[in-house]
Amino acid sequence: MSATLAAAPLCFDGQVVLVTGAGGGLGRAYALLFAEQGASVIVNDLGGDLKGEGKSSSTADKVVEEIRAKGGKAVPNYDSVEEGEKIIQTALDAYGRIDVVVNNAGILRDCSFARTSDWDWDLIHRVHLRGSFKVTRAAWNHMRNQKYGRIIMTASSSGLYGNFGQANYSAAKLGLLGLSNTLAIEGQKYNIHCNTIAPTADSRMTQTVLPQEFLDALKPEFVAPLVVWLCHESCQENGSLFEVGAGWIGKLRWERTLGAIVRQKNQQMTPETVRDNWERICDFDNATKPKSNREMISTLQEVLNNLNERGVSTNPTSGTIQTNTSGINPAEAVGQKMPRTEYTYTNLQPILYALGVGMTTRDPDHLKFIFERNEEFFCVPTFGVIPAQASMNGALASVPGLNIDFTKVLHGEQYLEVYKPLPTSGTLKSEGTIADVLDKGSGAVILIDVHTYNERDLVCYNQFSIFVVGAGGFGGKRTSDKVKATMNPPNRPPDAMISDVTSVDQAALYRLNGDWNPLHIDPNFAAFGGFKKPILHGLCSMGFAARHVLKQYANNDVTKFKAIKVRFAKPVIPGQTLETEMWKDGNLIHLKTKVKETNEVVLAGAYVVLEETVYKPKTNDTGMRGELQSDLVFPEIGRRIRDVGKEMVRKVNAVFQWDITKDGKTAAQWTIDLKNGSGELYKGTARHQADTTFTLSDEDFIQVVSGKLNPQKAFFAGKLKIMGNIMLSQKLEIILKDYAKL
Repeated sequence: MSATLAAAPLCFDGQVVLVTGAGGGLGRAYALLFAEQGASVIVNDLGGDLKGEGKSSSTADKVVEEIRAKGGKAVPNYDSVEEGEKIIQTALDAYGRIDVVVNNAGILRDCSFARTSDWDWDLIHRVHLRGSFKVTRAAWNHMRNQKYGRIIMTASSSGLYGNFGQANYSAAKLGLLGLSNTLAIEGQKYNIHCNTIAPTADSRMTQTVLPQEFLDALKPEFVAPLVVWLCHESCQENGSLFEVGAGWIGKLRWERTLGAIVRQKNQQMTPETVRDNWERICDFDNATKPKSNREMISTLQEVLNNLNERGVSTNPTSGTIQTNTSGINPAEAVGQKMPRTEYTYTNLQPILYALGVGMTTRDPDHLKFIFERNEEFFCVPTFGVIPAQASMNGALASVPGLNIDFTKVLHGEQYLEVYKPLPTSGTLKSEGTIADVLDKGSGAVILIDVHTYNERDLVCYNQFSIFVVGAGGFGGKRTSDKVKATMNPPNRPPDAMISDVTSVDQAALYRLNGDWNPLHIDPNFAAFGGFKKPILHGLCSMGFAARHVLKQYANNDVTKFKAIKVRFAKPVIPGQTLETEMWKDGNLIHLKTKVKETNEVVLAGAYVVLEETVYKPKTNDTGMRGELQSDLVFPEIGRRIRDVGKEMVRKVNAVFQWDITKDGKTAAQWTIDLKNGSGELYKGTARHQADTTFTLSDEDFIQVVSGKLNPQKAFFAGKLKIMGNIMLSQKLEIILKDYAKL
């Protein structure tokens, strides 16, 4: 995109925009910004109060006057959103068309579910859900006829996650998301796009539940630009959901576990079989992200095909279940050694590998990886995957107990540990062993350990994690202590980031290292696999990330590189930009690699180990240095929990994680679990997902708990960072109250 195009304003000249509930708050901000961009605006507002009672024309009139005073075009409308046709007629009478509908009008009638009356329920749905339906339906045919339209539905975090006292509101708001998703499908061929936002901003509906200091940072003006962009003719977003507030925007999508087929050999589908497979059903490892009903139908068809292939009856009431013919037999496969192989190479192969993972003559420091006469000529450390991978080519097919379909094999994860710099030429010998075979329900995971030697010296060790789609359900174990585990990065902004544009020929170049899979170069083969274009090798993306860490934290000194672990989360199209975010934690560098153009994570749960000690993760114990003042406070919090634990759990019902920093680095982590049993305090990361995570320095923590530093002021000053449910932070007063008197 050129700088001129990027700087061009989003013009709405000649377009007519309707904003419901535009008399104040978010609606007013939308109306003003659309008018500034050249749109003719219908300012709709009934003029009622927060509960939907009363009526006044002055609310809409003031916003119209404000727009006209600035030279914009606007007319008011005072009808209820339940009279959608009257509102749209106002647009047609004034300007002759309707291009954009922003469904923003809303009211609140909060009360606990037990006290919710029929009137409380019906009124909320009439305004939010039925009102949006009536307004949008009135505009729909006009948009269809002109082959253009943009629609916004307004959901809420309450609808996405639930919120105490808002059962009526939450149900209506999530209903709007379903309505929006269907309109996006039906309107696509008419160039009508429909998207949903879940905004957090200072309005009449948030003033009753959020503190003023927080509301001051949640200006409606920080939401309006997203709405205007989504409604512009050049925006092709459709059927999407966004959370937005305080200048931050995030896109949401559904996630689904791989699930489990619970009709297995010699057993019917019963509640007990569901119970026995519950861990698999709820395991989000290797989760998918479905986008349409078609994917659900496809999944069910795949299940039926899988059952038929195994000879299992597809009649759920049938008592006849035939033999499971899965080709996986862990008892035969685990421990099997693959034939020992030799990999002989010259200086050419390390240079080809370096070029394949993005090394370039543009960076003078890369010469030591791509010029054989350089006095510091070295192999890129991740070259260690090449001889190991060569040892596996065709070897899996000969392993007893692994009768698998190789067209359904995916590379799931990779671990590489380097014991000494690899020679730049010579002969390396590798030996692979089936370390374990895991049953993931809809697939099987095969762990392959490969040790590579230079003469008698062990130079590197690889663990390949191979996922075989559709090969699960053989009754094997689900986890293994032999897995080299992934680790998530800290809950804080990255310490460093390096970006690299891959070449359109990156995959063609990388495959010269010996991975000849046509998926990476043949468009027809890629299309057969469900990809629009050939994709980049996952190990190539890993190589990019490894050298990013090597450059940022080791000055390209290969002797400091010890290990790397990655999970391959998404494919990369050659030509896309790889962005590696990095977090330093001693000699452990957490990393996450994304495609810049799509913001999709391609390497997840990843880390690199530098220097001399190979990192071994500790369960719920950071192993960080002591001498922290906060170490004296948390035990006292633990005592309070022991004294009144059940009462605290009842009142708070949340898990809090504290990341305590010193000198800008995470020095300790504590978890306060007030959701399970009688409550618990322990050192380390949350064993169950934390509802709220706090990050602040050791010194500021002491200031906060002693009452010398107001938490809200600390938050807005950037001293206290909060991730997750920020509203739950108010419940901490029960725990920290009167600390200074202790």
